[in-house]
Order: sequence, then C-alpha cells, then structure tokens
Amino acid sequence: MSDDLAISFEFFPPKTPEMEVSLWNAVEKLAPLAPSFVSVTYGAGGSTRERTHATVRRIRQETKLEPAAHLTCVAATRAEIDAIARDYWASGVRHIVALRGDTPTGGPYEATPGGYAYAADLVEGLKRIAPFEISVAAYPEGHPEARSLDADLDVLKRKVDAGATRAITQYFFDVDVFTRFLERARAAGISIPIVPGILPVTNVAQVLKFSKACGTSVPQWLADTFEGLDADPETRKLVAASVAAEQVLKLRAEGISEFHFYTLNRAELTLALCRRLGVRAPAAV
Repeated sequence: MSDDLAISFEFFPPKTPEMEVSLWNAVEKLAPLAPSFVSVTYGAGGSTRERTHATVRRIRQETKLEPAAHLTCVAATRAEIDAIARDYWASGVRHIVALRGDTPTGGPYEATPGGYAYAADLVEGLKRIAPFEISVAAYPEGHPEARSLDADLDVLKRKVDAGATRAITQYFFDVDVFTRFLERARAAGISIPIVPGILPVTNVAQVLKFSKACGTSVPQWLADTFEGLDADPETRKLVAASVAAEQVLKLRAEGISEFHFYTLNRAELTLALCRRLGVRAPAAV
C-alpha cells in the first residue's frame, strides 16, 4: 500500500530545554520512516526565527533528513530575507516553505516596509537567489482574510506562477472539504502537487481555538467523539489515532498519495498513522 506514498512532517523550534528534548526525540523516532522532507516553522511575526534557523541547520548536519525551512514576509526587509536564503543555500538547505506570515500582535496584516509584501513576492525573490524547491500554503476552506474562495484561489495561482513547486494545505477534518478544493484548484489551472495537511487531534478545546483563527471548520462529530475524555489522556490518544487514520484512509481511497503530518513535536500519533498507511521503518538486520 505504501509503494507510491510520500510523507512529510512538520516540527516547530523548541523554546525550552525540555521542548528541545521532546523535539529531538520526535525527530529520532520519525526519521527511520524516510519522509520526503521535514519542515520547521516560524513563530508569529518571525518570533522564533533564530531557533528555526538553528533547528534546520542541526537537522541538515546531524541527520539524513531533508529539512524545509519556513520563511515569512513579516518583520524583515528583502535584504534580510535574501541573506537568510543565501545562507540556507550555502548550508545545503534546498527547500523553503514560503509564507506571508502573520503580524506579532495578531492584528490586520501590514507589509514590512522594504520587505516582500506577500508570499508570491517572496517566492519570486527566492527563485532569483537560487533554484530552491518551494512549498506554499493552501486553504481548502479559504484564508480567513480572503474576500472569497475564488480570490483565495487566485492568490494560490499567483504563488504557483511565481515558481512554487508544491502546496501544503491548512489542516481540515472532512475529506470532502479537500476533494472539492482540489477539483476547484485543478479547474483553475493549478497543476502542482497539493498535499493535504493532517493534524491528529488530542485536545479539542485547543483545536477549536486554533481553527477559529485560521478559518478551519470543526465538525460537530469531532467534538462529540472526544466528549467526556478530558481527564483520560490515554483514551484520547487512541481515539485521536483512530479519527486521523480514518481521514487519511479516505483520502487514500480518493487517490491521494502524499500527506503532510503536523506532528506538534510528538511522534506517537504520527507513527501510528504512518503504520496504518503501510509506511514503517525497515526491520533491523
């Protein structure tokens, strides 16, 4: 079942020594699954920029994984971003996840004076620096700031025209949300791979908060599935694995062969999902 599958993982840079241990435990456990790449996020407003750079470099130097570094347009001039990109290329990093990003305050987005205004501009600038592989974001339910679904699709098209080679979606829960979006994107002439982003859920309250901010709908059935499990973390993990596995298997039945897992720096659920897909580490000899 896994012959034509491609998987990738997202990590976030650690803020404390304890989180550093958790991150590298996750990296070590997931590395044997041979993902296509692993991405490392920025905090809002580029707040974790230096930690992101350090994490990407360590992955590049100490593992066989292919790191993809997040870069955003916020809180940096074009010259500063270009310097970061050149440093990544010199360090052997060939893959960038190019994003507009959000303001540190959470208010309305404003382009940084002297910076790249939007993700399409950033993609174009990166392509001028080096032949990076560039992934960009896609929103099956529309970016929360988009005027309409069609306008949001136009934004994705501009990123593709600027040189993006892959789109990774915001997480979603109903498979129909993704398949309808994929149909619309293909009809709009967007032909690059569009990879579903999968978020295993263990904390419904947290997901509701995140989802409100990013425009993702949380179906009632999902909340109902976890009802009454607040004080039972072990059962929550089992239910989370079951729910996410059902989602990826439905997508697989629709012909989807590439998945991007938001790991939250925890390996167990992602390992379970990959095993359900038939992806597992080679047996020790």
